[in-house]
Amino acid sequence: ALGVLSSDCISSSAYGTEEMLIILLPAFAVAGFTILLPLTAVILSVLVLVTMSYRDVVTVYTKTGGSYVVARENFGPLVAQVAAVALMLDYIVTVAVQSAAGTAALTSAAPALTPWNLEITVAVVLILCFGNLRGIREAGRTFAFPTYFFAGSMFIVIIVGFVREVFGDLPQQVTNAAGTVQFATQSGQSVLTWASLFILLRAFANGGSSLTGLEAISNGVSMFRRPEGRNARKTLLTMSLILGTLVAGVSWLAHETHAQPYTAGSPTVISQVAGDVLGTGAFGHVLFLMVQLATMLVLYTGANTPFSGFPFLASFVAHDQFLPRQLTRRGHRLAFSNGIIVLTVVSVALLIGTGAHVDKLVAFYAIGVFTGFTLAGFGMAKYFVHHPDGVKRRRVVINFASGAVSLVVVAVFVVVKFTEGAWLVVVIFPIAVFALFRLNRQYRREADTLAIAATGARSANITRHRVVVLVDNVDLATIAAVRYARSLRSSDLWAVHFVLDSAHAEQIRTAWSTQDALRGVPLNLIDCPDRRLLNGVLQMAARERSDELTELTLLLPRRTYGRVLGRILHDGTADDIARATSRLPGVVATIVPFDVDGLIARREANERAAHKRYGTRVSAEPGLRVRGPVGAARAVANRDGPTRSGSVRKLVLATDETPPVTAMADLRWRTRAVVEGEVRALRVTAMSGSPSLEVELWDDTGGISLVFYGRTNASGIMTGSHMIAEGMVGEQRGRLAIANPAYRLLAEPDD
Repeated sequence: ALGVLSSDCISSSAYGTEEMLIILLPAFAVAGFTILLPLTAVILSVLVLVTMSYRDVVTVYTKTGGSYVVARENFGPLVAQVAAVALMLDYIVTVAVQSAAGTAALTSAAPALTPWNLEITVAVVLILCFGNLRGIREAGRTFAFPTYFFAGSMFIVIIVGFVREVFGDLPQQVTNAAGTVQFATQSGQSVLTWASLFILLRAFANGGSSLTGLEAISNGVSMFRRPEGRNARKTLLTMSLILGTLVAGVSWLAHETHAQPYTAGSPTVISQVAGDVLGTGAFGHVLFLMVQLATMLVLYTGANTPFSGFPFLASFVAHDQFLPRQLTRRGHRLAFSNGIIVLTVVSVALLIGTGAHVDKLVAFYAIGVFTGFTLAGFGMAKYFVHHPDGVKRRRVVINFASGAVSLVVVAVFVVVKFTEGAWLVVVIFPIAVFALFRLNRQYRREADTLAIAATGARSANITRHRVVVLVDNVDLATIAAVRYARSLRSSDLWAVHFVLDSAHAEQIRTAWSTQDALRGVPLNLIDCPDRRLLNGVLQMAARERSDELTELTLLLPRRTYGRVLGRILHDGTADDIARATSRLPGVVATIVPFDVDGLIARREANERAAHKRYGTRVSAEPGLRVRGPVGAARAVANRDGPTRSGSVRKLVLATDETPPVTAMADLRWRTRAVVEGEVRALRVTAMSGSPSLEVELWDDTGGISLVFYGRTNASGIMTGSHMIAEGMVGEQRGRLAIANPAYRLLAEPDD
């Protein structure tokens, strides 16, 4: 657990000291190295206080959620959403900061890569996203190794540095070198002025980034073995001890070596410390590269931690109905894919906006972190007030002090970092909390409405069901909608076209009367003089639903195209009508989709296959049949063959014309057709007490059922067979079928 959950926290020691020096050196010059040590001591004091508070959190709340659960249980949903926003912001910025710092460690060892800092960082985040979408989990030695590798490497650096300092052999860098942050013009500036106090607060705020990740244990308590609270408490103490030692050691070595931050972000202070301590010899350089590798790995591993924490937190909040329900869904790899994608998009946008510079990202960082600390501290103080025990007063004092100190840090951050980007966080916080409550109100209104509708729904059966197909053109989409309408077994079925253009209406009436597939369905032309189609539909729907025992179903054929091109070339009239009419009582608007893009793709695939087989160009016009070269074989029905029940007509070959093969996608009801394809399935069923054999025949564009009545098998037909069949296209159980077709088995087609 220590290796898996503490990478985010322990890796913070890689940049905390540097962030303080970025503020101190331009203001106090060399004296900034001296001020660094007491400032680090103050930060370590805050670490001790927050750690003691979180010991109580992991002991009492052993389920995933951390400060969100503490705030929800002790302060209610409003404060809980503040904690949720703070934690989600923390996770987002953690990805950006840790990945940017990891790239800085890489470029410190390989300076030639510095110009590609942003590109490398974004690529790392995208790789982490892809890996988590594929189901990678933070578990086992793989994810624990970078933490121990980094801690061990830095302990070696600190110990060697201490030994070299004792023997007076520790080198010290020249200050104000080229490329470093600009030093103050005079080093004797007093630290007691208001301006200096403000600078110290800024440095303290930057140094607070060293404590990020401390809440990771509380967010993952449920993953510990039993007793979860005790094991989590031990891990938390160990993690804080390691973090404190590393932060103190790096600050002390930076003070002794005068390691200075560079404006480009690399080489980093920690890399300079390692280089000075380990020396420039061959062995020392190898150890230096090892330290940089360990630093890069632990920072990138820390950037991966939010990819588990953020989706779980978002799912937790979504279960409470404060975030969209899509965030509760798991992908096919059992990961919360939507949460992972949201985290990636926002963190990449943050990296691009700040140029992947750690110093600029810190302004967004600690506000969310310390807001979580504040709510956890005050929440636990309230918990122990209402749940007294033998040490009640001590625990109340510790947790209240932790909350108060964290609140002061938040206030300091807001003030001293306001112009550096903290203003954005200050603006986002209330907007995000309001948005969460707005979503929750909508969910509650929907749930209440559905509950009322369910209790008040009438129990009487519907006596009349009218189905109306809205027609704007006569094409395959309309025919598909009418075919679906026939399957509804309604009391009345007719089609309606609202006349906006008299010439177009006359074309529709003429085309309707010539289509066999539409025969028997009356077409009504309704005048729409004000050309407001939606009003005309609403008036017609209200008129046709004459009483409460009549249900009206409106079928709207919708042709679906590609997302981008479809929105440009076609409007959303069907969706608008469905949205409006569905609000009428007793009226159901159903959109019948027709995949035009898919049909185009299947037709083109069929044309390519036919061209490959018959060696000729194939017309793309709907309804035209494939024709091969003159002299090719044609399959026609041998109508002189036996047609008694139990017999099968065979196809014979002629050589004067080409076979009139029709693609499955082009088949029409009540038309005679020749089809060719592969047998995918065989079923023996009983119809009216007599057996029948049903054969599913498929080509590249679709399939059809061949039904042989009175038989349980047909000579030579088996799954995988390639055959050609002819007959009248009818309908069986809502699907196109040919009854007792003439057929002929074919050799397998050449690839």
